[in-house]
Amino acid sequence: MRFLNYSNLIDPLLKSLRSFTVKFAGIKKGDRILDVGCATGDQVFYYAKAGAFASGIDLNPQMIEIAEKRKKKEGIDNVDFRVASAFNLPFKDSVFDIASISLAIHEIESGKRDKVVSEMKRVVKKDGHLIFIDFALPLPKNILSFLVRIVEYLAGKNNYKNFKSYFNEGGLPYILQENGLKTEETVRFSSGLLTIIKTKKTIF
Repeated sequence: MRFLNYSNLIDPLLKSLRSFTVKFAGIKKGDRILDVGCATGDQVFYYAKAGAFASGIDLNPQMIEIAEKRKKKEGIDNVDFRVASAFNLPFKDSVFDIASISLAIHEIESGKRDKVVSEMKRVVKKDGHLIFIDFALPLPKNILSFLVRIVEYLAGKNNYKNFKSYFNEGGLPYILQENGLKTEETVRFSSGLLTIIKTKKTIF
């Protein structure tokens, strides 16, 4: 039931974000794109409908099962889903034009976030981009922020611990700086609740 609710309730709430992300990322027909922590694959389908060859990975097999059912139902063949860890992406080096991750970094344990970013960098081409979407720092003082805090708290002790450490450690700007990623563009979304950052892969 939990996963049914995610597909029926959460995905529709993020519809405008999904559409905006396609434009923000500068998706071109034929691009190869990876969405990390794709859940039910909603963002992946938006990429595919823009003409990209899109892949999605998630550690939860039930989420991937939902994505596969939608793929079959809608007859979309330019998408690929895999059950896999963001800490060890099942792809060769430099194969994607763009890699994205949305609303997942804050859920990862503090000491492990860099590994996810490192893996995303590894699979993106030299001239490629990475898109990060997560909570803005600081959160705006509005009802949406209040509801987010409640949801994160109810999600469990470990989840809330990671949520708090994300903010205490500087959020996305700090994480990206620590991983040598150059920010090209930043946008605040959903009444300032979210930040969307487009970065250029840097080769040292």
